[in-house]
Amino acid sequence: MTWKTAPCMNIRGLYKTSFIDFPGRISSVIFTGGCNLECGYCHNFDLALNSRDLKMFTSGEIIDFLRSRRNKIDGVTISGGEPTLSDGLIPFLESIRNIPLEIKIDTNGLRPHIIGEIVKNRLADYIAIDIKTSPAKYKLLTKRDIDFSKIIETVDIVRDSSLDYELRTTCIPGFASREDFEEIKRFLGRVRKYYLQQFIVNVPLMDKKMEGLSPLPPETLEKLKEFIMTFSDLCEVRGI
Repeated sequence: MTWKTAPCMNIRGLYKTSFIDFPGRISSVIFTGGCNLECGYCHNFDLALNSRDLKMFTSGEIIDFLRSRRNKIDGVTISGGEPTLSDGLIPFLESIRNIPLEIKIDTNGLRPHIIGEIVKNRLADYIAIDIKTSPAKYKLLTKRDIDFSKIIETVDIVRDSSLDYELRTTCIPGFASREDFEEIKRFLGRVRKYYLQQFIVNVPLMDKKMEGLSPLPPETLEKLKEFIMTFSDLCEVRGI
């Protein structure tokens, strides 16, 4: 398959060098456009909702760029938006593998068939799955009536593989209580790594009302961490 016949990746952003997006590696970060959720706390809302207004990079341009960086980076982080919505994702990952570079995928977990194909063909080394909130509150936070069983299926696929992975929750007040994590534990069972991410308010957000929320105090996040350690081998707090 050539770039002229391969389905096109919807690539709308590129960050040349990151020391934090791919644990233990220096990576370039690729941002795909479009999302199947509408999270109020999202600060990449142009990518999620209005990606057609942003510059589009061709897959060939990005692959050429990555080849030029292969002595400066260890891997590539593919984020969004939601990467699994791009029809050209699989051949794009195959091309990154041929450079070769390691690959991390950020996903909301709602397209397990795509993650399953990635895992089956060893087209990623690390997968990060966002758990937005407890299943009962997903629609309120994401404005979408989602099927949480799809997220469970994605977690099962990754957990049963030999790939490195993490689950992560951005701790939005009202959506990241002890009760929320008790429900998450009940649905997901034991996992390897879980990260709590502090809610950032000093940037524009999709839902302007959320810009007035106060982040959870660090001591509250530490208490949540203690609980999550009852069902995760590792839990850490990011952003405090």
